Amino acid sequence: MDKEMLEADPFQLDDFLPYKLVKTAAHVADSLAHIYEREFGLSRAQWRILASLGAREGIKAKELAEETSLDKVRVSRTLVEMEQKGWVSKERDAKDQRAAFLHLTDKGKQLYVEILPKARAWEKGLMSGIEWQEYQSFLKTLDALLEKAGGDPRRTIREP
Repeated sequence: MDKEMLEADPFQLDDFLPYKLVKTAAHVADSLAHIYEREFGLSRAQWRILASLGAREGIKAKELAEETSLDKVRVSRTLVEMEQKGWVSKERDAKDQRAAFLHLTDKGKQLYVEILPKARAWEKGLMSGIEWQEYQSFLKTLDALLEKAGGDPRRTIREP
């Protein structure tokens, strides 16, 4: 881009895609966090893991880290906390004794079942005024951006 183009089209931070995505994601996540933090005492990492295991149990910590976009150390620490609270259990992999399949316990499933309707109602309120087709198009666009940026949209949790 040359100087004339920059002057004709000045840089607007609020219109810069990475900034807009991060800012929007932070506000959306903060809004939802009020439900699971205040009402249920869960951290953001705990919510991500709970939501992920509630949707697809029997996965390993490595897959969980990829799916939740949390680093392995954070996943490991959070899983220890969740095990201590009786929300998560591990089942050793017979083929690889270093790995374990993760599952929600009955207590974890009950917590998930309590939170999910509130999270969905929150999402419905957030999306009010946005047509279903617009929403689906938006998700498709986000998946395309994720893929172009080197991510795998199939392995990403869509946090309500």
